Amino acid sequence: GNNVSHANNKTKRVWNPNLQRVRHMDGGRVRHVNVCTR
Repeated sequence: GNNVSHANNKTKRVWNPNLQRVRHMDGGRVRHVNVCTR
């Protein structure tokens, strides 16, 4: 995919992973897990 500006300039789109640190209770202990929302 491309980003297309108002002047119709096309640049390659950079897809960044949408990572969020989530605290997750696992059998009485807390684990930090990286979760992608996509």
